Amino acid sequence: MKKMLKWCLFQTYSYGGYKMEREFMEFDVVIVGAGPAGLSASIKLMQQAKANQQDLNVCVIDKGSEVGAHILSGAIIEPTALNELFPDWQERNAPLNTPVTEDEVYLFTSETRAIKMPNFVVPKTMHNQGNYIASLGNFCRWLAVQAEDMGVEIFPGFSASEIIYDADGCVKGVITGDMGVSETGEQKDSYMPGMELRAKYTLFAEGCRGSLGKELQQKFNLAKDTDAQHYGLGIKELWDVAPENHQEGLVVHGSGWPLVKGSSGGFFLYHTENNQVVVGLIVDLNYSNPYMSPFDEFQRLKHHPTIAKVLQGGKRVSYGARAITKGGLNALPKLTFAGGMIIGCNAGTLNFAKIKGSHTAMKSGMLAAESVFAALNDDSHVEGEELVDFDGRFKSSWLYDELYRSRSFGPALHKFGLMVGGAFNFIDQNIFSGKLPFTIRDNHADHEQLKLASDCQPISYPKPDGVLSFDKLSSVFISNTNHEEDQLCHLKLKDKSIPIDVNLAKFDEPAQRYCPAGVYEVVETDGQPQLQINGQNCLHCKTCDIKDPMQNITWVVPEGAGGPNYPNM
Repeated sequence: MKKMLKWCLFQTYSYGGYKMEREFMEFDVVIVGAGPAGLSASIKLMQQAKANQQDLNVCVIDKGSEVGAHILSGAIIEPTALNELFPDWQERNAPLNTPVTEDEVYLFTSETRAIKMPNFVVPKTMHNQGNYIASLGNFCRWLAVQAEDMGVEIFPGFSASEIIYDADGCVKGVITGDMGVSETGEQKDSYMPGMELRAKYTLFAEGCRGSLGKELQQKFNLAKDTDAQHYGLGIKELWDVAPENHQEGLVVHGSGWPLVKGSSGGFFLYHTENNQVVVGLIVDLNYSNPYMSPFDEFQRLKHHPTIAKVLQGGKRVSYGARAITKGGLNALPKLTFAGGMIIGCNAGTLNFAKIKGSHTAMKSGMLAAESVFAALNDDSHVEGEELVDFDGRFKSSWLYDELYRSRSFGPALHKFGLMVGGAFNFIDQNIFSGKLPFTIRDNHADHEQLKLASDCQPISYPKPDGVLSFDKLSSVFISNTNHEEDQLCHLKLKDKSIPIDVNLAKFDEPAQRYCPAGVYEVVETDGQPQLQINGQNCLHCKTCDIKDPMQNITWVVPEGAGGPNYPNM
C-alpha cells in the first residue's frame, strides 16, 4: 500500500509563555480508538479501497500502551459482523477458540440460595448457541494485525485530547495530547507538544463515555431527540481454576442477590479455555443508595455457593472495570455531524437484551466505513459534508433491526423491577420477537437517582478474605495500571468546593464507593475534610463522569499509554 503521509511544521502557538511549533500528518480518515468499532471501520475502508484499486490513508490511534491494553469485556462474541468482515476468519486464526456449549441462568434469592431457571423461560436473546467465549482484548489485537496487513497505520500510546474544527465548525481531525507536562502545568524536560492528525473524515470510537464523543454530542446537540442515556459498571476478574471445577464452553448468567433494594444488574461466569474462567458483575448505575459500593458487591457475590464452588482452590489472575453504555436504541444519539461520526459504544450500540456489544460495535464501524468511502468517491460531495446517507444504511441493516427489537428490554427492568420486567421481556422477546406495538421508556438520568444519605441505610460489607474476595488496591495492582505520576490530573472538578460542601454533606461523597479503583478518598487536613484524587489508580472506567450526582467530574485523557494494561481480558 502506497504511503502518502505528509509531515510539516504547522504553526507557532503559545503555551505557558513558550512559543512552540506543532507538527501535523494528513490522512483520508482518522479513527480514534482501536476497539471493535474503530478497527472494523478501518478494515472495511481498506477492503473497499482494494476492491476499487484505490490508495487510501487510514490512521487509528489508541490511548492504551498497545492495542487491547484498555479493552475490557465479558466477553461472549457473536460472529455475525465478523462473518461479514472476514468470512475466512477461522483460516486467519481469529482467537475465538471456545464455542459456547451450554447456557445456565440463575436467580439468586439470597446469599446462599439460587433458583436455576428453565431454558424455556429465559428470553431467547440470552441463548448463546453459535457464539464464542473470548478475550475481547486479544480479539482486538488480532483485528489490528489484519488492519495493518491491509495498510492501516495504527499508533497505540497516543491519546486524542482535542478536536480540530474549521471556521465553519466542521471536524477536521484531532490533536494528540501533550507529553511531559507536570502536575502544576509546567513543561518538563521531556515535554513534547501533541501532533495534529488532520483528516477528511474522523470517526470517534473511544468506547463508553468517550471524552471527545461527549464533547461532540454537546456541541452538535446530537442527543436532543433521544431518551436519557443509561450506563452500567462492569467489574471483571480472570481466574485459573482447578480442572475438576472447569467446564469449557459453559456460560452462566444470573441476577438477584446481592443487587437488591434500589439496585439492579447481573453477574456472569464464563468457562473459557486453559482451565480459566471469567467472573464479573454488572451494576446498573441508576442505583439509589449512596452507600452502595459496586466493587464490594462484586466481592461478596463470589462467596455465593454457585460461584464459590468454581473459584475455590483457584487463583485470581487479573482484574478490571469499565462502564458500559446500555440505553440502546431509545437513547442512541444522532451519529453523524460535519466531518465525522461517533460509532460503537461511544454512541451506545450495545444490545442490552443480549448483554453483547462487540458485534454491534463492529457493524456500526463497517456501516460508517461504507458511508465514508462513498463520500470520498463522490465528486459532487463536499469534503467534510455530513454523511447523510448513513441513516439509511443504518435503518436498513440488521444492526438497527436488532436494536429495535431490544429497545424496551432495559427500560422494562428499570421501571417494573426484576420479576415484572423479566416477565414482560419474556413475552416481548420470546412471543413477539421484540415487536410489540409500543415502546417502554426510561427517561431518568442515572446520576439523578441517588437518594440523600440521611434517607438511606449504610451498608456494612464483609472484610475480604484474600481467597475469594479482595481489597481495591490489590485488585488495581493486578490490572497493571500505571500513570506517569507528575502529570496534570485527568479527573477535572468543575467546582472544587462541591465534593465536600455538597456531595459529602448530602450523599456522604459517593465517589469514595462508586469508583472501583480507590481513586477518590475523603481525608482530613488540619481537621477539615477534603477530597483526595489518586489519579494513578484510575482504570479509565468513566464511572465518576457518569454517576457524580452534581455532574462535577469530567474525565479527560491522561498522557498516552497511561492506564491499565489488561492481559487476556
